[in-house]
Amino acid sequence: MAKPTGARCNLNCAYCFFLKKETLYPGDHFRMSDDLMERYIRQTIEAHSTPEVVIAWQGGEPTLMGLDFFRRSIEVEKKYLRPGMEIQNTLQTNGTLLDDEWCEFLQENKFLVGLSMDGPRELHDRYRVDKAGRPTFGRVLNAVRLLQKHKVDFNILCTVNAANGDHPREVYRFFRDELGAEYLQFIPVVERVSERGFQEGHEVTDRSVRPEQYGRFLIDIFDEWVRRDVGRMFVQQFDGTLMAWLRGHSSLCIFQRTCGEGVALEHNGDIYSCDHFVEPEYLLGNICDKPMIELVGSETQRRFGQHKADLTRQCRECLVCFACNGDCPKHRFTKSADGDEGLSYLCPGLKMFFEHVNHPMQIMASLLRQGRLTEGVMQVLSQEEAVTSKVGRNDPCPCGSGRKYKRCHGSPKYGLNPVGKLG
Repeated sequence: MAKPTGARCNLNCAYCFFLKKETLYPGDHFRMSDDLMERYIRQTIEAHSTPEVVIAWQGGEPTLMGLDFFRRSIEVEKKYLRPGMEIQNTLQTNGTLLDDEWCEFLQENKFLVGLSMDGPRELHDRYRVDKAGRPTFGRVLNAVRLLQKHKVDFNILCTVNAANGDHPREVYRFFRDELGAEYLQFIPVVERVSERGFQEGHEVTDRSVRPEQYGRFLIDIFDEWVRRDVGRMFVQQFDGTLMAWLRGHSSLCIFQRTCGEGVALEHNGDIYSCDHFVEPEYLLGNICDKPMIELVGSETQRRFGQHKADLTRQCRECLVCFACNGDCPKHRFTKSADGDEGLSYLCPGLKMFFEHVNHPMQIMASLLRQGRLTEGVMQVLSQEEAVTSKVGRNDPCPCGSGRKYKRCHGSPKYGLNPVGKLG
């Protein structure tokens, strides 16, 4: 992901880990040159043998570059695109600078926009303020309406923090019912106390979501989603979790066995191992000195990605380890029950969530293997709950197995199946 303005942003979100990255480039003006933009796009296209190439613009706040910069980027893409290839442009933004002209451009060029928003006004404005400390909810809401007006594909990126973490259904229903958004991401704020803004230290700020709070947040939203919204609302965490039950591993990088594919390109061409590790120790090099594909494929980056597979014994013995694989390395700064370093700070909450969703995930995975739609889970759960309301927990299960109902399919507690998943 490319950061054309580096860490520069027009907002001053209290929990933003990236704002402090400006100190890595003292005195810099934080604007990507057209020459570097062309290098990034050319090298990205040249490195791909697949038919689709993703050009990802992130921040800081990328719209500070101005619309003309992105118009020029489209022309560069056309210059280097090979026959049979397609470009998918993505833009992550706080939305405050979007207007009709921006949205016309985004729609015309089929950009997928990620819009940062933390829920209804009082929850969003708790931490998401501008440089003058003023609330930003109204401006972001205006961006939503502009994107909808111009039919721009967008998703909502909502951080889960200490303020909104106790209001999961309020947040979810706001996005679903008042915004009309269909694609959601819920990203936990785990902000470590560090003057440099690096991934160091063992304390977290008061703004950070608590582990169990995050688990309950996901569970409450999942319980509503799985009973009424499957197939019309898409939540990234739920989609990724379903892949773990279906394929044995999540589709989200934070939950995969290894990592290292989410490299970050700074405004001056520096490449870092990960967006969350823009620190001197993880600098791979500069694309002006060495092609991007060599930097990304370097032994240094391979070691970075493979290091994720080093798990504590508590993780290795956990029944839901297949679903999270120890979580993102940036969260691994607590000790396990055995005293081993490297347990995820979010472990208690993630374990709660994965255990809770086991039964519905098995149903949806089974439906997909049969070539059916996941929406069928809503009917299955409704039928099960109707049976449960009529059958006592110690009565024979109506499935005919002869087992007590609490030990049969209606119960969310299972043992391991042969492939190591919760069965």
